[in-house]
Amino acid sequence: MTWSTLPAQLFYFTLTLLATLSASTEEDWKPARATYYASYDPLDRVDGACGYGDLGRNGYGMATVGASQALFERGKVCGACFQVRCVEELRYCIPGTTIVVTVTDFCPPNYSLSSEEDGYCNPPNHHLLMPIAAFEKIAIWKAGNMAVEYRRVKCRREGGVRFAIDGHGVFISVLISNVAGAGDVNAVKIKGSNTGWLPMGRNWGQNWHVNADLVNQPLSFEVTTSDSVTLTSYNVAPKEWRFGVSYTATKQFQDQ
Repeated sequence: MTWSTLPAQLFYFTLTLLATLSASTEEDWKPARATYYASYDPLDRVDGACGYGDLGRNGYGMATVGASQALFERGKVCGACFQVRCVEELRYCIPGTTIVVTVTDFCPPNYSLSSEEDGYCNPPNHHLLMPIAAFEKIAIWKAGNMAVEYRRVKCRREGGVRFAIDGHGVFISVLISNVAGAGDVNAVKIKGSNTGWLPMGRNWGQNWHVNADLVNQPLSFEVTTSDSVTLTSYNVAPKEWRFGVSYTATKQFQDQ
């Protein structure tokens, strides 16, 4: 049977189903506002609320964003990627341009100011604080507090997922970064060669911790992102792993 011989009702049902499935794979644009900070600002170099450290050295560069409280979800959204475009301000918007940014920081509320005026990041505002280098990809800097639209998109990363191990003794803290796909991590497990899988707790952002004696054991990790995709990486850190060292997995989340 060919497309030309399908009954008309079945043909139109098939087209409707395909359109629905296509639309469901892409999030709708949502309204927000955006401001920027200057390139010489210390925010360019500090860890930020997600704990990623030097953003340039760790692969995030200036394509980053600080999210307001309504978006930040107490750090759960760290590592997620937003596609952003300028709207309404026709004098300042750069037509047809978008930028994909990674959530690496928190834009805190200022309750001494009204959310309708200068309290940009106060609830319930959806606000994005961007480096000026990112802001100027979609608008002229004179736009100031600018109307934008954003949507979640998949993150694309070079190389494998990174695990920076810190702590002391039986307290182990792991910063997880360079995560592709959904980008934001919801659950982590760690395993030594002499243990089973041990669930880790979220400390802040994408810093996870566990109390366990894992010295002199190669370490494996099981990472689950917000879209319920799990990546298992065996023996990421060798038996001689050390605190203060970052280890990179050979695997990465693939586009689904």
